This record gives sequence, C-alpha cells and structure tokens, in this order.
Amino acid sequence: MTTTGADIGVIGLAVMGQNLVLNLSDNGWDVAVFNRSAQRTQDFIAGDGAGRDIVGTYDMESFVGALAKPRKIMMMIKAGQPIDDQLEALMPFIEQGDIVIDGGNSLFSDTQRRVAALAERGIRFIGAGISGGEEGARRGPSIMPGGNQAAWPEVEPILTSIAGRVGDERVVDWVGPGGSGHFVKMVHNGIEYGDMQIIAEAYDVMRRGLTMTPCEQQSCFERWNKGKLDSYLIEITADILSHTDSAGVPTLDLILDAAGQKGTGKWTVVASMEDPAPVTLVAESVFARMVSAHRTDRLHAAEIFGDHVVPIEDPEDAVLSDLHDALYASKIVSYAQGFMLIDAASDRYEWSLDAGTIAGLWRAGCIIRSRFLADITNAYRSDPDLRSILFDEYFDGEIRACVPGWRRTVARAVGAGIPVPAYSSALAFYDGMRSRRLPANLVQAQRDYFGAHTYERVDRPRGEWFHTDWTGEGGDVTSGTYTA
Repeated sequence: MTTTGADIGVIGLAVMGQNLVLNLSDNGWDVAVFNRSAQRTQDFIAGDGAGRDIVGTYDMESFVGALAKPRKIMMMIKAGQPIDDQLEALMPFIEQGDIVIDGGNSLFSDTQRRVAALAERGIRFIGAGISGGEEGARRGPSIMPGGNQAAWPEVEPILTSIAGRVGDERVVDWVGPGGSGHFVKMVHNGIEYGDMQIIAEAYDVMRRGLTMTPCEQQSCFERWNKGKLDSYLIEITADILSHTDSAGVPTLDLILDAAGQKGTGKWTVVASMEDPAPVTLVAESVFARMVSAHRTDRLHAAEIFGDHVVPIEDPEDAVLSDLHDALYASKIVSYAQGFMLIDAASDRYEWSLDAGTIAGLWRAGCIIRSRFLADITNAYRSDPDLRSILFDEYFDGEIRACVPGWRRTVARAVGAGIPVPAYSSALAFYDGMRSRRLPANLVQAQRDYFGAHTYERVDRPRGEWFHTDWTGEGGDVTSGTYTA
C-alpha cells in the first residue's frame, strides 16, 4: 500500500467481493478490505490475496483509515437492510466528499433514497449494477453505475480498468442519476430470466416432444451457438447437457425441477406494472419458476390428470429449425420489452437514459452477453430516437422471417401438451402490437357499464371522455377515483 493510503476499499469478501478485489489488484490498484467475519479476511489475505497490495482490516475505523482521500468504498454485501446498517456503521468515520459504491443487487428505489439522503451529508453515493458472476468479477464484469454523478470522475479510472471489453471498448459507462444504475441492472436480470426460460422451453420440446437424448440436445445447442443465438447462456447449456456423474448418468437428469429466484425478476415485473410497460415474457418466466416450485402439487395433479405428452411426429430437422426461430423471435421480443420498461422509467424519473449505451454495456462481461446485443447496440446508435427495436429495419426483417416457425412451434407444443409460456406470451405480444384494433373497446364498455368509468371515442379527440347510460337507470354520474 502507498504511504497515502489504499486506492479503494471493499467491504464484503464473499465470492464476488474476493474476485473483484483480485481484479482490482491485477490492474494495479491498492485495496483495503473488510469483512464482518474476521476469519474470512484472514483466510483471504493468507490465501488468494497473499503477496499483493491488499491490506486486511478488522474494524470500521481501521478500514476507513487505510484509505486515501477522498475515500472510495465499495460494498459487496447483501441487499436491503444490511446496506443501510453498513452505511450507518461507516458514518462516524467518513466525511464530506467521500464516495460509497453499492455493487450488489439492490432495489433501485432503495438506491434512489440512499443517493438523496447521503448527498445531504456530503457523501457521494453510487449504485452500480455488476453482472458476470464469479468469472466476470474476476476477469472483467459489465458495470452499470448510476447515482451521484459528481463521483464518476473519481471512480471512472478504477471501474474502467476492471470492466470487461468488446474490442477496445470497456463495458462500463455512466448510466444516469438516482437509482438508474440498479434499475438497468434489474432489467438486465429480468431479461436474464427470460433468456433462461426460452432456452429451457427449447430443451423441453427436444426432450419430451422429440425424445432427443442429452447428447443430441447438446449437439443442437452447440450448433445454435455458432449462429445468431451465439451467447453465454446457450454456450453453458451445451456444457450442462454434456456433463455426467461418475456413473455416466447425465447430471441434468439428477437435478430437481424446482427453480429458485432471488427477486430481481419479480422486481422487474412489479416495476413494469408501475411505469407501465408490458414485459410479458419476463412475467411468464417468473411465473414459470413459481409453477416449478409447486412440485408437490404438480405431482398430485399428474396423478389425477396424467402427464402424457403427445410425441411430435414432424421431421426432427424441421421442428428444430422452427424451434430455433421461436427462441430467436422470443428473444427479440423480450429485449424490446425490456427497453420499453427502461424508456418508461427514464421518462418517469427524468433519468435521460441512453438505450445505445445500455445495450453496449451488456455485450460482454455479463450473463446475457451475446452476438445479438451487438445488433441492438448498432440499432440504437444508428437511430438514438428509435422507439423499439421491433421498428428497426434489421430486426423487422429478422422477426418477419421467424414468424412462421414461431407459430408452428407454439402450435406443436400446445398440441403435444408441453407448456411454452414464454414463446406463446411473446407471440401474443407481437400479434397485439401489430393489431390496428384490439378488443379493449369491449373492456372499456364493460367497465363503463358496471362502474361508469367512461371511455374515449374513435370519432373524437383523445382525452375526451364519455359515459353511456347502458341500462336506462344509471343517469349521468360517472366514476371518480374508484377504478376496477
């Protein structure tokens, strides 16, 4: 460590924290570390941290005292109350001008609150979404910082040095004010839920509809990973399908079919209800995990109704080609929906988020990194005012080419009795978006009939509201704040 103190301090030495510290050290930064468990700090300093410019500390005063001013502190701890508790523990020892970074998966509204509250005390707070898991943290993650922009010039050299790269570009950039960094990371994670679900649905159609062996499935995913579906998640799916235990049994077949979740997918769906934006594919992905978790009820239902699947008799090559198109088209829809939500939040909170910058941050270092994201980045950089990637010339052509196979895939799955909620919800969204007239006029008539909620008319300007006395007994009184 230099005589003036460490360049940055990291609180929290779980796997992500340790790997980020090693990444920082690899890039020439002196680091001070603190962990609630002193033993973990000791083990790290004696183990992977040995021989590096990393200083272990065992109380807040020593930790803060080991840092050069203005102090730069990154917290890699559990989201929620632990963040507030840690901030409170820091307060007696830090001072105006110091910078605190929350590198965990915090709820964006919590970050929004913390940015404002700490600014009143002269502390510059950043909520930085960090994606890439253990490998990304160690070798170069995608970093999405937002919050108090006055802190950005101070931490930019540090974060840029440890971020992943695409060619000469680093996948880190300032996102925006308030909780925008964690909001963008939340949407990233929601899209991640969707990507995992559409891959799982392809696997299920292969497994139950075509009775393909794990080896055959692995070969298909490997082939897909060499084309438009080239991505980290497709790549690891092929690896997973090839893995066996010591007895030669496919490891995947031994894993219980009850998916867990930590909340970011749910947060994305909740945010979409508030802003609003129809992230239907992410919502169905969250619900699919919930259905899987009801395993006892599923087993009981299978006993009552049976779990027979009608084999798909069409030629395998044709089915797989269509399945590829369904996965690809659903992926386009999912990202279109994700950016709709980002745009809606940007307007609501006055964040002025740049879609091209955000797409660029996801091209490497993160779980959803893929060739596909380069196309999205190009679309938004070519037209910064693009309302949706669905309206981009390239993606318009891509999705049109996929529609026939997409429809056949959903029809085959429904006929076979295989659930494909992500494919079918994405297709319903696509069909809804291209419909000049939806049946919402009937919904509005029903609402007006039973609750006098009023409606707009096609032959009058938007913003004028009308009510019909449908029964002849309702009169002219209309609903106020009550809605249904």
